[in-house]
Amino acid sequence: MAGGRREAGALESAIMSVLQDAGEALAAAEVRRRLDGGLAYSTVVTILSRMHGKGLLVRTKEGRAFRYAPVSDEPGLAAHRMHQVLDGRPDRETVLARFVESLSGEDERRVRELLEGR
Repeated sequence: MAGGRREAGALESAIMSVLQDAGEALAAAEVRRRLDGGLAYSTVVTILSRMHGKGLLVRTKEGRAFRYAPVSDEPGLAAHRMHQVLDGRPDRETVLARFVESLSGEDERRVRELLEGR
């Protein structure tokens, strides 16, 4: 963390952890309080809005503010990120091939079982 700034995804990860641990939708002020990192309210609102825009969070209007919750659990979010990577590549087949080539034997077996069970 150079110059006291967080890495790009570190704040998103911290916010996601807060929301998943909460088990309920939280307002930005509640997220800020639970982060306990001295962040500005506007920073938390900005990150929550960006995460909502990326499809990582759902939000509901409550009064003048929004309450935010994750769209999925941690495995679901990891799968969402994998889809985002694939969707952004013109060489999707090559990316998938390289991914499959890098799987351990056990993971390859699991993937085959999952595909056969679809």
